[in-house]
Amino acid sequence: MTTRVTSLDQLNLAFADRFNARDLDGLMALNTADVVFVPTPGTPVTGEAAVRGALEQFLGLDLPISMTVRHVFESAGTGLAIADWTITGTGPDGSEIALAGTTADVAVFDEEHGWRYAVDNPFGTV
Repeated sequence: MTTRVTSLDQLNLAFADRFNARDLDGLMALNTADVVFVPTPGTPVTGEAAVRGALEQFLGLDLPISMTVRHVFESAGTGLAIADWTITGTGPDGSEIALAGTTADVAVFDEEHGWRYAVDNPFGTV
């Protein structure tokens, strides 16, 4: 069982921890059933299979992610989390990888699941 996130300022950090552990099921548990994930700017995906596939591509880089939370705002069980992230290093094919962004994520809270992404937009400022 994956620990639920009870504080909005921990949601992006939980994502980073699960990403760095290569825990795809744990990452998926951070999403609502109808999450919108935007793996590339302007190209959202929905549905469990599409979101899982997009996350698998990021995990396939086999590099750690670093995450720094900038701001969180919440009102009545809905939140906005802003965080800076980077993925850098040498990829599995030997190429240099340098990805970075400022995520702008909409999250929702319920007692059973804690905070989860409703919209995960890692390139939120693009």
